[in-house]
Amino acid sequence: MASFRREIKKITFNEKDARAFTRFFFSGAVECEIDKQGRINIPAPLRKFADLDKECIVIGVSNRIELWAKEKWTDYVEESEESFADIAENLMDFDI
Repeated sequence: MASFRREIKKITFNEKDARAFTRFFFSGAVECEIDKQGRINIPAPLRKFADLDKECIVIGVSNRIELWAKEKWTDYVEESEESFADIAENLMDFDI
């Protein structure tokens, strides 16, 4: 997140879209403490935004984790599987 913040600081805030993006992106950020059992309390606005109700999926993505509502993750995987080969092939063009 620190490197992302550094990159955001490079954006010219004279542009309306840049201001709107950073305002929206960082407005949901909250600091969460881990309790003695290793749990975090996700604030209600973030749970609502992500549709987290009963079951959720935790995925590792590079240097971060993402929480998904189980149903939304299942839908995303089903939709993405069809295009994954194309995406991977396009990334190969960038030497990734």
